[in-house]
Amino acid sequence: MKTVITFGTFDLFHIGHVNILRRAATFGERLVVGVSSDELNYAKKGFNPLFSLDDRMAIVASLRFVDEVFVERTLEDKRDYVQAHHADVLVMGDDWAGRFDELSDVCDVVYLPRTPDISSADVRRRLAYPL
Repeated sequence: MKTVITFGTFDLFHIGHVNILRRAATFGERLVVGVSSDELNYAKKGFNPLFSLDDRMAIVASLRFVDEVFVERTLEDKRDYVQAHHADVLVMGDDWAGRFDELSDVCDVVYLPRTPDISSADVRRRLAYPL
């Protein structure tokens, strides 16, 4: 059984999240998703997610094409996560293109285009400045 792994914060869950997870699932029979801890998100973006880690994990786990979720605590442990979950394919958004190519010795690495005109940052801007 081919296992696919991907990662994200999944705060302010939107259609871009659905699209990348749905497309990631097509690369195998099992999709495992690492959800960034609050600490990791703060280290990456300089702010905490609006929704709790438990809520974000429950949202992602509720999707029919997601088989397992776990907490991603650090970007530096991607190799360990891939190996621990016996992943055959790592899928990331193309905003990370090239960043994880060194993992190609343990799995296929695929970067998918993001959904145009939507991101959590965009949603935050829309909420701050209603149309």
